[in-house]
Amino acid sequence: MSPSRSAVLAAATALAACLASVPPAAAATAPAATAPTAYAEYVALGDSYAAGAGIPRQSAGLCLRSDRNYPSVVAARLRPAVVRDVSCGAAKLDHLTKPQRYPVIGEVNAAQLDALTPQTRLVTMTLGGNDLGEGLLGMGEIVVKCVALAAVSPLGAPCRHSYGDSLTARIEATGPRLAAALQEIRRRSPRAKVVVTGYPSILPDNEWDCLFRQPVTVSDAAYLRDVIARLNAEIAARARADGATYADVHAATRGHDICQSPSQRWIEGILPHEPAMSVHPNARGEEVMAEAVLKAVR
Repeated sequence: MSPSRSAVLAAATALAACLASVPPAAAATAPAATAPTAYAEYVALGDSYAAGAGIPRQSAGLCLRSDRNYPSVVAARLRPAVVRDVSCGAAKLDHLTKPQRYPVIGEVNAAQLDALTPQTRLVTMTLGGNDLGEGLLGMGEIVVKCVALAAVSPLGAPCRHSYGDSLTARIEATGPRLAAALQEIRRRSPRAKVVVTGYPSILPDNEWDCLFRQPVTVSDAAYLRDVIARLNAEIAARARADGATYADVHAATRGHDICQSPSQRWIEGILPHEPAMSVHPNARGEEVMAEAVLKAVR
């Protein structure tokens, strides 16, 4: 096996381990608070991108929820009287209405929509990405597979060839389920303002930025970037059709993806430089996502 292939396989192994662990704690700057607003009850729904997976300090067990995630930043700014953050790593749309469970371990999070009440005035939601994967890791399994395939064909597009049009088909299947979820949120909390986010800028506009920086082929970087763009477009369309507000966290984080230099990254790479889960926002990334949400709230 060549040294480059060994390095890529090692990165894939490290990513798989990282997805099942939490980085060590580190200091973070608390966001500035503002005066209380009309959003007296705030509920945050979502997956690991909302939970702030791996960012210290962590809570909620395997949900990997950080006290520096974007819902925490939003809550600190808006100062609602009641905050219920039920975001959880690896959550899928099914986990809005069903408990999230793992084999052997059992339940790790209750059905997320159970946090809603008629008194809820603000709801944020980041979900749909993990529905692209078939297993428990959701989006993580796609990343692991694409990194591993890069070891076999470092100059080709093995990930695109492996998935073909299947990820596009999964996005299309996710759309109606997102719409149904938004309708159920309206039913349970009819007076709430609902803000739906897409996913941040994980991969760059110029896929060549990833060359020698991340263990994924240049062609597959472009392929996965376009998949995320299609997912975000579907989420935005469903949100607007329902009357919800779409927060464009992708635009807010552009230029700070996993293929930038470590000092410029708001989304960590396969091997994180700052405390965060692989291919997830770091503390700064979550702050920027929060700013996009707050802009949508205003």
